[in-house]
Amino acid sequence: MNRAGFQQLAELRLQEARALFAADFPEGAYYLAGYGVECALKACIAKRTREHDFPEKKLVIDSHTHDLGKLLDVAGLSDLLKNDVADNIELKLDWETVREWSEQSRYGLFDDDPIGHWSGLASAQSLIDAVESKKGGVLRWIRQSW
Repeated sequence: MNRAGFQQLAELRLQEARALFAADFPEGAYYLAGYGVECALKACIAKRTREHDFPEKKLVIDSHTHDLGKLLDVAGLSDLLKNDVADNIELKLDWETVREWSEQSRYGLFDDDPIGHWSGLASAQSLIDAVESKKGGVLRWIRQSW
């Protein structure tokens, strides 16, 4: 997988998340929205990889995670995010929502009961909004570095 592939996957996963949400499948929507952010961060990591350079073992190992906070660090974007959230409260709130995502959400069920179902719809909508919002928007912010 290369940088362009990760970029395409990031966009595709967000489109799929919106489609699943519209079809009343919040679990899949939630998972794919977060997975889109993971792919976007991996595109940033790929950008930092120099052609023909042998990568450090730690960088390779650290890149093979689903933890968005760790991927942010490996991508070299942690300090930039700290600076940008200081000037953009929407980005700060959006990142706080997005960083709660986990690949373990692929096993989650939101609709065990009617209250949980609405909670799941709200969780999925909140994550999708945080990923794509115009004022904050974690994916919009990552695109500047990929």
